Amino acid sequence: MTAPGPPTVVSVNVGMPTDVAWRGRTVHTGIYKKPVAGPVMVRRLNIDGDGQGDLAGHGGEQRAVMVYQTESYDHWRRHFGRDDLRPGMFGENLTITGLSDEEVCIGDRYRIGHAEFEVTQPRVTCFRVGMRLGEPEMPNLLVAHHRPGFYFRVIEEGLVAAGDEIVRTRRGRHELSVADIDALLYLPDRDVGMLRRAVDVPALSPGWRQSFAELLAENDKPAMPPPIGVEPGWSGFHTLRVAQTRRENSAVLSIELEATDGAALPVARPGQFLTLRFPAGDPAPLRSYSLSNSGAGTRYRISVKREEHGHVSSWIHDNVRAGTLVQAAAPRGDFYLTDGAEPVVLVSAGIGITPVLAMLHELATRRSAREIWWLHITRDAESLAFSEEVGELMESLTNAHQRVFFTAESGRPDAAAIAALGLPTDAAAYLCGPVLFMADMRDALASAGIDQTRIRTELFGALPPINPGITDTPHTAPHLPAAPPGTGPPVAFARSGITVNWSDSYDSILELAEACDVPTRFSCRSGVCHVCATALVDGAITYTQQPLETPTDGTVLICSAQPRAEVVLDL
Repeated sequence: MTAPGPPTVVSVNVGMPTDVAWRGRTVHTGIYKKPVAGPVMVRRLNIDGDGQGDLAGHGGEQRAVMVYQTESYDHWRRHFGRDDLRPGMFGENLTITGLSDEEVCIGDRYRIGHAEFEVTQPRVTCFRVGMRLGEPEMPNLLVAHHRPGFYFRVIEEGLVAAGDEIVRTRRGRHELSVADIDALLYLPDRDVGMLRRAVDVPALSPGWRQSFAELLAENDKPAMPPPIGVEPGWSGFHTLRVAQTRRENSAVLSIELEATDGAALPVARPGQFLTLRFPAGDPAPLRSYSLSNSGAGTRYRISVKREEHGHVSSWIHDNVRAGTLVQAAAPRGDFYLTDGAEPVVLVSAGIGITPVLAMLHELATRRSAREIWWLHITRDAESLAFSEEVGELMESLTNAHQRVFFTAESGRPDAAAIAALGLPTDAAAYLCGPVLFMADMRDALASAGIDQTRIRTELFGALPPINPGITDTPHTAPHLPAAPPGTGPPVAFARSGITVNWSDSYDSILELAEACDVPTRFSCRSGVCHVCATALVDGAITYTQQPLETPTDGTVLICSAQPRAEVVLDL
């Protein structure tokens, strides 16, 4: 056990990033630290001889030095029944004794050796501490047991050594402890008063302050209907009938869908999408298509482009006609036109026109007096769809401006061309199209003076992955796993267009997705951070490790979930 006495440095630990084989992937990480003898120089961004592999989540001025306590080492030795835990194994730079996470407060300053430090935030919950210790649930446990450890910012550089006494020189504003702040972000039943105090702690790292500000804003805003747009009585898939079809050009087919009994459909928000199951194979493939009308009334309309190698889009063009029955999940998605009086800029490329066209329909239906800009980019006049429809909608509006750019003639508009349009800088902008197009247009709109926070994007297909530290994320298209098929319930990845039967050889849906090279998002991999939260279109799941905070209705934490029945995910 740890001997009593004043707070003291027990060990100084460093380690440079290295590549580590893990579950068939390569992780670039600096989690492997070892004690060093004698005084070590602590600098503004790091300790000499130390480094971090993932600078997006670790290191930098706000996370220059990681601290963990011997008392917590004693706790985990008892919890796991292990006797092999040594200083540095939790990835900390300073192993200390005498300062618990419930005692240390954000903003506290400490003199250690010849350096001075300030506490900025708790440990980032990431999977690498579990990887290092061989305990995958460790990120969850660190939060649940209120033992995360914390980061220092270096106020004054200097030498630090094992045996140095730790002397507090200043107490942090509002005296919010590391354990309090960690629980405030990751655990349910948040204290709103504590949230207000947390955003008022200047020493708290900007990322954590922003997260608390967003939670506070969410708490303070008026209650609104859920963004997934599902009304009571329509969960999972519902049968819709094709009312009629219409060709918009040689490559785009519009399809109007209605309830089989002709009843009104739940109102969709303009910009949302439908996930549809077509009888085009076994299992029936899933695809998501944005609504191209306002989504109010007795019919939904989608518009499908025939892709050169698209099995499903080709089947739709060749087989769908009035009377065809399809299975549809209720409209969902958080890319939709919001209410307000500010100007609106609608920007699209190719078939990305569909969700912003729905927004234009809604503005026209409301006879909106908002200033509206319609910017569309396509290859040439032959590939232009909805030209007449857009023209009629624009003419019905009192303050609307339209620009169409043909890339075959002059290429894609650059930042200078966008700036020359004189767009209103207080506008809300909505972008839809290919990934690179949206990245370029976001930069162009920002350069033209529109605040980045007012620019919203919709992406067709799978979302970009978030795999911190993974250096060999594949760029192959999603596919069935190489292992023999399982005998469990089907798991469908709607955005990626594949369905595979569950196998107990996987610990979680996240692992199954990785085996299929479906782009995934994660950080903790143990139900804490919610980075992996994914919309559950249909089905039922069970958690192998209960999340510390239950995700919002209609979403699932795939890092710790398994299917209980057939599952369809927006992934």
